[in-house]
Amino acid sequence: MVKSTLKAKGKVTGSAGRFGCRYGRFVRKRVCEIEKISRALHRCPKCDMDTVARKGTGIWECRKCGYKFAGGTYQPQTPTMKIAQRAIDRTADELKK
Repeated sequence: MVKSTLKAKGKVTGSAGRFGCRYGRFVRKRVCEIEKISRALHRCPKCDMDTVARKGTGIWECRKCGYKFAGGTYQPQTPTMKIAQRAIDRTADELKK
């Protein structure tokens, strides 16, 4: 009998491949997307360099200047946080006038 090589069926799931066939395809896909975002380097609000890394749940630190700040669980600036920051900036501008 000839031994055939098995090929991957479908798209490889990346970091969520450690779960094997468990939990379903869409859950593994979401985990992979979240881990890509949280492990990527982000822009520092203080020194403006792409050196911010996640230290823990909602804790972010810049490797260059050492600036540590609180942010979202998986990304330093969540969409809700951006909306709130815009409202704060708008209010501050009105108070200056």
